[in-house]
Amino acid sequence: MDTPPPQTFHARKLLLAPLVSALCLLTALLPAADLDKVATERLDGILEGELQKQSLVGAALGVIVDGEVAYLRGYGLADRENKIPVTRKTLFRWASISKCLTSVTAMQLYEKDLLDLSRDVRSYTPEFPDKKALITPRDLLCHQGGIVHYTNGELIRTQREYETANPFESVILALDTFKESPLVNQPGEKYSYTTHGFILLSAAIERAGKEKFASQVKDRIIRPLGMTTMQPDYQWKAIPGRAVGYLRKKGKVITSTNTDVSWKLAGGGYISNIDDLAIFARALILGKLVKPETEKLMWTPQKLKSSKPTTYGYGFSIRGLGEKFQVAHSGAQEKTRTRMVIFPKKRFGVVVMSNSEHCDSRKLAGVFVDTFAKLSGKKPGKTSRVEPGNRPFQKRARARLASAHGPAERP
Repeated sequence: MDTPPPQTFHARKLLLAPLVSALCLLTALLPAADLDKVATERLDGILEGELQKQSLVGAALGVIVDGEVAYLRGYGLADRENKIPVTRKTLFRWASISKCLTSVTAMQLYEKDLLDLSRDVRSYTPEFPDKKALITPRDLLCHQGGIVHYTNGELIRTQREYETANPFESVILALDTFKESPLVNQPGEKYSYTTHGFILLSAAIERAGKEKFASQVKDRIIRPLGMTTMQPDYQWKAIPGRAVGYLRKKGKVITSTNTDVSWKLAGGGYISNIDDLAIFARALILGKLVKPETEKLMWTPQKLKSSKPTTYGYGFSIRGLGEKFQVAHSGAQEKTRTRMVIFPKKRFGVVVMSNSEHCDSRKLAGVFVDTFAKLSGKKPGKTSRVEPGNRPFQKRARARLASAHGPAERP
């Protein structure tokens, strides 16, 4: 299995902002060896400071260096009221990073000639009404299908009785959450981000792959990578280790709502610990999920019909060129904020998960990248300009990882 070896958390007390808690636990996770004391204190101090600034209750962060899961750390509390710390067992919602799973699954079907990216999506899902426009899987992958999101157009939900208590476990029935809504624009005319578009895509995936969408994600991604906690966040299931969610309202950090996300599985319905998100990011960096030519297509920014460029490929946000080429996605919904950013050419990546809805995950990921650059001896710059995967960085990072107890084992 392509998974890091068993690792250990260490807990110690730290003082966070009064709005979060007077006393929280810091848990560290490193492969085989700790960072040296000076490096750890510098890294912890900078990151704890950022957590205080944002009044975060809990967070988990990880780094992949030279294609290896080199650093994972949990901060704060998974459950403030019961003083349960963030550990490697803590599960956070992926939110919209779930779209990356959907994209990879779609592209694997494309490689096997099972999913035609240029075909009318209704040929797979006739349950979706005719919108008098050609909408293809390609349009859905790059948010150009004109499908309504939440507040950018009229959202019409189909009203009917279901024979099952949890109907939206079926991605086909989940089409009822938006299928009657008018298009917000003609396909290919605009980039218009939409979670509902990925629900439609998952229905096409289910029909093309002749297996339930969730089962395909499990068989094509979760099992091959050895992910142990990754699963749909079905609210009707008792899932141990779920983080309690929090939000900031009128100057106070309060418990957030516990909403059901089963209806948007493909667009924001998965949950896991920090380990599994790091494993997924590492697999993307190492090209373990799709063929090189498919990866190139997936990570190419897609143009509109007018030839105007966008910064979104097939399920991923794309930035930079050459050595600064960056692939990323963020997630935001009730109970969570997440961020995954990888530099494939540098074999470097950062993953962030928080149970605080007011978390600026982009900033937190940027602080983490810049902090690792500082610890490696490289002058930091803006996150988009850091080149974290160069050989001197990798050697210095590994040296610091090994300094306490000897050479670090490779995952």
